[in-house]
Amino acid sequence: MRYAMAIDTLKCVGCSDCVVGCQTENNVPVGFCRDWVVERVDGTYPSLEMEYRSERCNHCDNTPCVRTCPTGASHVREGGFVKVTRAECIGCGACIQACPYDARYFHPKGYVDKCTFCDHKVVKGEQPECVSVCPTKCMYFGDIDDSGSELSKILKQRKYKVLAPEAGTKPQIFYLI
Repeated sequence: MRYAMAIDTLKCVGCSDCVVGCQTENNVPVGFCRDWVVERVDGTYPSLEMEYRSERCNHCDNTPCVRTCPTGASHVREGGFVKVTRAECIGCGACIQACPYDARYFHPKGYVDKCTFCDHKVVKGEQPECVSVCPTKCMYFGDIDDSGSELSKILKQRKYKVLAPEAGTKPQIFYLI
């Protein structure tokens, strides 16, 4: 079992409901976020292309954040959830520097925080909050190893990209294009 997410960049409207849902569900302090929306515009007028993209921790298979953590606070849990154990984190920031996706931040209480794919909900059979609240239903979450899952099926049907493939992290966030 390996959890992953696909985000349809053709359906995302950049509303940031995923960001607000995550902040509320996970008690993220005001001024911080575990996910965010990026607006990218390419081209030259009048031939412009625009893309909205919800970004977060990529829950990579090859985790530089875990390798650089001196205490073991950053670790990979069953199912591929990349986690931080708050009580073990010394706030050194090595994992923040190692992440090519800028997906971690210093929590005001002295530890590093990040997206957890709402593993506390997933273990109960629920979807991550960002997926649940998305009004355009542009996010797909599930077991990428299960060929019958909606996520696996959509990744077989659609073209997709990953962010920073050159980093070699094998990210588990796929952007449908």
